[in-house]
Amino acid sequence: MIKISSIYAFQQVFLRECRRLVSKPIYLFSIIVAPLFCYFFFTSLMKNGLPTNLPIAVVDLDKTSTSRNTVRQLDAFPQTEVVMNASNFAEARTQLQEGSVYAVFVIPHHFMRDILNGVQPKITFYTNNTYFIAGALVFRDMKTVSVLMSGAVGRQVGLAKGQNPKQLLAQLQPIVVDAHPIGNPWLNYSVYLNNMLLPGILQLMIILLTVYSIGIEIKEQTAKQWLAVSNNSILIATFGKLLPQTLLFSMMGILFQILLYGYLHFPLNSGLMPMLFAVLLFVISAQSLGVFMISVLPTLRLGMSFASLIGVISFSIAGFSYPVFAMHPSLQWVSHLFPLRHYFLIYVDQALNGYSLYYSRMEYMALMLFVLAPIPLAYRLKHSLKHREYKM
Repeated sequence: MIKISSIYAFQQVFLRECRRLVSKPIYLFSIIVAPLFCYFFFTSLMKNGLPTNLPIAVVDLDKTSTSRNTVRQLDAFPQTEVVMNASNFAEARTQLQEGSVYAVFVIPHHFMRDILNGVQPKITFYTNNTYFIAGALVFRDMKTVSVLMSGAVGRQVGLAKGQNPKQLLAQLQPIVVDAHPIGNPWLNYSVYLNNMLLPGILQLMIILLTVYSIGIEIKEQTAKQWLAVSNNSILIATFGKLLPQTLLFSMMGILFQILLYGYLHFPLNSGLMPMLFAVLLFVISAQSLGVFMISVLPTLRLGMSFASLIGVISFSIAGFSYPVFAMHPSLQWVSHLFPLRHYFLIYVDQALNGYSLYYSRMEYMALMLFVLAPIPLAYRLKHSLKHREYKM
């Protein structure tokens, strides 16, 4: 049976933390202002789904009606905008190296004459893949227009030779591709990125603030007072301190899900409840990871450095930008030590694929198990709160 004194101690720690939250701007800034800014910044940044009107340069060395028509077709693609008609390749290359354009499309001399004479002309294009997404998109458009031009030329030559139009079409395109992108049929980069960027940013803020809120007690030498209020119980002290943050961070997690699935209408095939449950566990697991970090390195400076490192690494190792199965086997195992990885797998199974909760049970369980991570270090943390003195 829970003692009344323990309940009273928990209430006092909870109220003490609430007063600290409103007394220091850094708390409300980290919990509310920073996540809100990131939510609206990233969703508005990619509101069109795909970047459009990416600038490219064209070097038309042929200057015939056919080459000009090719340039017009390329400029008609929504992702590509011809902003420069260079007189020579050196001029266009300079703009590419300066970053003013993402690609250079070169139409060779005698382009139309070679087509009419049955000689195979060669269209050349260069892309700046330092900007990976922009380079990939303009490359796709330039390749598409080149294939279309090749087909158009083959069609004209075939018709001139008296070939049947239906047979000619079968020769030009013997296999028709019927593509169906699953999960994100619009190929929307906002759907692809924001479903992980927003929880990733939230996880980073949770870990940092958890480490800070405990580490600052050691730095300001208020840890003993905090423990005294908690009836000298590290469990009451920790749960009472983190509960106000848990409630606020959970509200911010629910907010980004309402923003993504309610307002922006991103794919949500399982309903909202599995994702709400996931984000609540996600918040608690990130807090538990933060407590573990400050328990391992119980100084504010080292704890914050540790939290920053792990928080940033989680973006790369979660698997949404680079598949985990393609990583080194040791990194595949390490990826499961990050809450964001498990949230990502739940998102894929529930929101994108709409699977039964049964298939995500291990990921939900993994998020729950993060709560156990700081327990073996509870005595170490309590000892640090009592005896450690802050050193610069």
